[in-house]
Amino acid sequence: MGRTSKRWGLALAAFLLPVQAAAAPFTLEDAIHAAWTHNPGIASGAQAVAAAQAEADSANDSRLPSVLLSGKALATNEPMNAFGLKLDEQRITASDFDPSRLNSPDIVGGVGFAATVMQPLYMGNRLTAGKLAATLQAEAEGRSHERRRQELAFNVVQAYFGAQVSAEGVGYADDVLAQARETEGFTKARNQQGLALDADVARATAFRAQAEAERTGAIQRLASARALLALLAGDEATGAELSTPISSVLPTSAGPSETPERADLDSARLRAGAARAMVQVSKGSLLPEVMAQATAETMHSDFRQGATWFAVGVMARWKLSMADLQSTRAAQQRAGAAESARQWQEQQAGHEVEEARRMVETARSKLASAREAVAASQSARSLRLDRHRQGLLPLTEVLDAESGLAGARALLLRSQFEARVAAAQLQLARGSLIEGVKP
Repeated sequence: MGRTSKRWGLALAAFLLPVQAAAAPFTLEDAIHAAWTHNPGIASGAQAVAAAQAEADSANDSRLPSVLLSGKALATNEPMNAFGLKLDEQRITASDFDPSRLNSPDIVGGVGFAATVMQPLYMGNRLTAGKLAATLQAEAEGRSHERRRQELAFNVVQAYFGAQVSAEGVGYADDVLAQARETEGFTKARNQQGLALDADVARATAFRAQAEAERTGAIQRLASARALLALLAGDEATGAELSTPISSVLPTSAGPSETPERADLDSARLRAGAARAMVQVSKGSLLPEVMAQATAETMHSDFRQGATWFAVGVMARWKLSMADLQSTRAAQQRAGAAESARQWQEQQAGHEVEEARRMVETARSKLASAREAVAASQSARSLRLDRHRQGLLPLTEVLDAESGLAGARALLLRSQFEARVAAAQLQLARGSLIEGVKP
């Protein structure tokens, strides 16, 4: 009775255990979007863009009036200030003009408040140029951020298909190992029948051991590739089914006159423009500035008594210094450096497009040859294996065929990976969306 209850308990427990769900499909687009969402570098770049935009907004508001609020509390018996303070509080009497009181006044105190509004009228074009520089810098930061997103997407493509070919490599290693074990068993059986040499058994055993070692290496490469993908795309990539096939139509090569439209080139142009605008800011510091100012001020000795007065005026100031002149020269040098960097980056971009195009063409040719090599190697292995079992070929011919097939499969995997990565590299060099995935 107890044994029956135990069996029923085990059956019930097995029924109640949740069925392990199959791994959810995880497309390349999913992986890229996950990387954009979870990657700390992308989050940092987005914050930098927001900061640059806030600085541009600040520069845009620099032409608006500014308000200065202040308060003060005073107590003094210094003759001039004591008399002036009482005058500000509107509590001067005839007795205050007594020479003895003027010379040795009592302590006078009060509390005052002031509000000043200042409006720039002319700042030597500093404000306009500063606004332009900040705006261009914010746009440049945004374009740099977009480039970083595309570079991350390219890295995800490498990791995603690297994991895929690693998984296929494990499958190929399993096939080679199964075939090696079967060959070893067949050779040992024939050796016992006196139809195979001990040397053949040793060769078959060595080949099986080598296949086991290769499989162990393939498993390690798969684990590393999946770990890298999880690092880029987040935990949802761990154990997910990579459902985007590695085989795809490679992009066609464009004409030699093609100019890449890349976010990093746009950023370089914008930064060069911002540097030129900063030259105008520095030059503006050598010119006079004119501001309008209106002030309202009050001073009270208590809440029931006090005075309020107003002042309106226009102020001009012209500050000349060698430091400002040197700052202007430094700004000109920075503008020249930014322009040179832009030119060099455009030259590099053109070279990268040509190099990526050559990589695509080479990858396409290697992939076709690798597929042909795998088909021929599979046929050769089947033929040699059949003839060996018929006693018409030595074991070495079979092992050579196995090695040839393993090499051809490795070439195919490498060629498939290189072809897909080369396609993404060309997209990155041109500045187009990686794998067509939109933000």
